[in-house]
Amino acid sequence: MSSIRVQAKLKEGVTEVKALISHPMETGSRKDRDTGELIPAHFIEELTCEHNGSVVMSAIWSAGISQNPYCAFNLKNIKEGDTIKLSWKDNLGKNDTAEVQVTV
Repeated sequence: MSSIRVQAKLKEGVTEVKALISHPMETGSRKDRDTGELIPAHFIEELTCEHNGSVVMSAIWSAGISQNPYCAFNLKNIKEGDTIKLSWKDNLGKNDTAEVQVTV
């Protein structure tokens, strides 16, 4: 199961892409309540959106983004049935991808 829930809806020539990503987004400066030791940094570094295989949006993130981040943005020149692919990579080398078809 993907860590990304994504939808892409076309309305009046603009496609709104909404995504919710399940990720701990640890800063590396928070302490564990039981042990008092620092919890290692674990955060998404790059988020990329592709439309039919071409990159249309890329974001560089850091530890300042909240846990389970929500992201929304608009795209133009997208047609119903086109494919939107969202991918992330984190500082520990983990990654995930989700694809969705544009709907009306």
